[in-house]
Amino acid sequence: MTAVTMASSGLAQDAGKITKDPLELTIHFHFRDKYVYSEKWPVEQKAAEITNVHVRNVASLATSSSRDAFNLLIASGDLPDIVGGDATGGLKEDFIRYGLEGAFVPLDDLIEKHAPHLKAFFDSHPKIRSAISGPDGKIYFIPYVPDGKFSRGWFIRQDWLDKLGLKRPETPEEVHEVLKAFRDKDPNGNGVKDEVPYFAREEVDAVRLINLWDARVSGSERYGDFAVYDGKLRHPWAEENYKTGVSHVAQWYKEGLIDKEIFTRGARSREYLLGNNLGGMTHDWFASTSTYNDALSPKIKGFALKPMLPPKTVSGKRFEDARRLQVQPVGWAISATNEHPVETIKYFDFWFSDQGRTLSNFGVEGLTYEMVNGKPQFKKEVLANKDPVNAQLWAIGAQVPRGFWMTYEYERQWTNKIALEGIDLYEQCNCLKDEFLGVSLNAEEKAVFDRYWPSILTYMTEMQQTWVLGAQDINTGWDGYKKRLTTLGYDKVIEIMQAAYDRQYKAAQ
Repeated sequence: MTAVTMASSGLAQDAGKITKDPLELTIHFHFRDKYVYSEKWPVEQKAAEITNVHVRNVASLATSSSRDAFNLLIASGDLPDIVGGDATGGLKEDFIRYGLEGAFVPLDDLIEKHAPHLKAFFDSHPKIRSAISGPDGKIYFIPYVPDGKFSRGWFIRQDWLDKLGLKRPETPEEVHEVLKAFRDKDPNGNGVKDEVPYFAREEVDAVRLINLWDARVSGSERYGDFAVYDGKLRHPWAEENYKTGVSHVAQWYKEGLIDKEIFTRGARSREYLLGNNLGGMTHDWFASTSTYNDALSPKIKGFALKPMLPPKTVSGKRFEDARRLQVQPVGWAISATNEHPVETIKYFDFWFSDQGRTLSNFGVEGLTYEMVNGKPQFKKEVLANKDPVNAQLWAIGAQVPRGFWMTYEYERQWTNKIALEGIDLYEQCNCLKDEFLGVSLNAEEKAVFDRYWPSILTYMTEMQQTWVLGAQDINTGWDGYKKRLTTLGYDKVIEIMQAAYDRQYKAAQ
């Protein structure tokens, strides 16, 4: 994501006082199913000191579900000045839905007149503006905007390759040969044919090998999402390349090259298979996967799990379709009952200023970071703490999913060196697929989507596992599968999704 600094945009670095007299705004902000906004956070207290706007929480911790907390608030009809947070599935649709119904204030005019940092951000990120807009083209909430590109990548046991005299695979054929060697040539040296050549923790990566045949697992980081092909929106699991990819993956599964429990072993598969010196190759998160080198090298002699570039596909291309979301469907909105909308949008704008962005990303100077050569640097006691850095930041009110613009530099400071090398490798590759950012459906479109899509996605997911596990053959069943999709309403869903996509993004293209 291209950064826009306040200096380059001609904006003042610091927002300063928003009001002459102190102003209190109420907020309902329940997030991650266990936290609420707190006026005791050092970050919140510092923001109040800078802006003269104090935000007081009214959300209750008695509710253990952020989505339930949001729905209960809306049902009550008694809205505070600000409503925000996150929830399973995201609140984007809720913000837009209730914004259209009048619960939240459209923010476009307020941003234009009173929020120069937000205006500069949206002007320079038109696709993100389009992504969060309602079907009427208006903005009803300010989102949490992540930074950085790459989330996951390919990892391989370099020590196994070295032991077997193999190079990192560059083509589907070479991947096949390497996985067979991992299966047959005892790279862990225990004399038992127990190696698991390819493994994965999550379904999205369990079928990632289909990429080798130019198929896509998803159009975004969200598993099973739609994708855009030359301006046309379709689902990757209805494409011919998908049939080819799944057919090959099913064959590899039959050959014992893929973990027999890949759909059932679950989240601990990485820990178990690597910890027992069994796993050879995977596709997973850069930051967490790379840490196994430090954790296991004292226990497994020569252990080296290294990131590698995506192998070239059958067409000779190299691509990665896992990426950090460019915008999170969470954030905060201004209630229609708010008597201070101008001051509130100015407060929202503060978090997109240099000063607010540093505060929301790094915490409070002197408490969690110091300025070094003009840049925030986490204190040694933060980086060396037994608790994860992000958990320490949440505890003081930084990195919470208010409407703010994350900077990847906060994460880079505590990311494993091997992960950073992998991310830099992928940056140089320049092989990241564009992300489908989602669409905002109007009432009629939403009715069609809700009627047909859930059963279509369930059917697609069931058939995917059925084919990979070998219960049925995708080549003989493909025509029937496509006909079944049509019967279930696939064409109707694509029609309304395309209409929404054209309406939402045409101006930003």
